[in-house]
Amino acid sequence: MKRSILAFVLGGLLGTAAGFALGIFVYPFIFLADITASERIDDPSALRLVARGTFIHANPSDPIHYGRGGVRVYDGLVHLEEDFQVGPGPKFHVYLVPDKQVTPDTDVAASMFIDLGRLKAFKGSQNYPIPAGVDPGAYGSVVIWCEQFGVLISPARLTAPGVGGAVTGPKN
Repeated sequence: MKRSILAFVLGGLLGTAAGFALGIFVYPFIFLADITASERIDDPSALRLVARGTFIHANPSDPIHYGRGGVRVYDGLVHLEEDFQVGPGPKFHVYLVPDKQVTPDTDVAASMFIDLGRLKAFKGSQNYPIPAGVDPGAYGSVVIWCEQFGVLISPARLTAPGVGGAVTGPKN
């Protein structure tokens, strides 16, 4: 009798824990995956392009944490482009990270990163203001980071605007 009660209680606890963990990963796919942002830059020619990059799938063996699409960094603004997309999850933030090469082994939390705020949507163009006094040229990557679990979702290595394309906006 005691064994049955213990097995019942243990099974209930394990089932609740498994259900909660599954819910954390399934919830965004069911309710949030269709939310697409479409923020624009009013006058891109008025901004000086500092760098650009492309988000990558940092760990191909992890099918949940991926990213793709472009990012442009202007003086005072980070713009995720229309083709931006990441796999859904909880509490994703956009960081400016000083390192040029960010991998799953990089200790992003220990770097002098700048948190630009919580990710607004898993798809589409989005704008994130850079705080006054921050030199965007001093940062080598834009990173999507899961604060809840301390996991790298997707990094974008930044390159100077003249590398691989023309500059949009005036050269100040």
